[in-house]
Amino acid sequence: MIDLQFGLAPLFMLLVFLVVASIKILREYERGVIFLLGRFWKVKGPGLVIVIPGIQQMVKVDLRVVTMDVPSQDVISRDNVSVKVNAIVFFRVVDPEKAIIQVENFLMATSQLAQTTLRAVLGKHELDEMLAERERLNLDVQQILDAQTDSWGIKVANVEIKHIDLNESMVRAIARQAEAERERRAKVIHAEGEKQAAQSLLEAAQMLSREPAAMQLRYLQTLTQVAGDKSSTLVFPVPVDLLGKLMRQDGGHARE
Repeated sequence: MIDLQFGLAPLFMLLVFLVVASIKILREYERGVIFLLGRFWKVKGPGLVIVIPGIQQMVKVDLRVVTMDVPSQDVISRDNVSVKVNAIVFFRVVDPEKAIIQVENFLMATSQLAQTTLRAVLGKHELDEMLAERERLNLDVQQILDAQTDSWGIKVANVEIKHIDLNESMVRAIARQAEAERERRAKVIHAEGEKQAAQSLLEAAQMLSREPAAMQLRYLQTLTQVAGDKSSTLVFPVPVDLLGKLMRQDGGHARE
């Protein structure tokens, strides 16, 4: 009887060890891909999962959104400008079975695919488009990545281009271009102002030419404004027309 008890004790301990080892707990954002004797069986989780040691194997897959930093890439734009571009890719696993079976390492595969896609897409555009149309370029890269990673059970949610680094010579060239553009706008605005001023002066001259008295009143008003400055000497020119009228009036009084 004592020998039987000593013989069952190891078996009982082995059974307890197997039961404890077969119990797995998966969090809400985790799934377990179960293989039975090397063949895919099913996807389990979250919660309590039973995995028979030696017969079944489980691979955990995280379903949360992964933020992947794409290293800086050397890109030559369509107008032959060399730039360095880095970006961020946001993706998550939507099909754990495909993510484990269809690709060896879905994180590495997605990273390499993002790098090559970023270079290929940006290389089709000119530098001005890279700088001014980032939203459209982000969408183009995101759609291409999403289509290519769909067979891996991965959903690319978003792609954001972080930096577009230019060399010093290109930065100076862009600065000169921007300065020239500002000068061009300033000259156009100045010319437009001169045109409007000339048009206004023409209309004023036409209006004053119809009424000679208005011209004299305007002349006297200008003299009044200039006379307000006490520090200057005012030379008062008398219009010939005004003198002629005064002389005619004096001649008329003399004849009377």
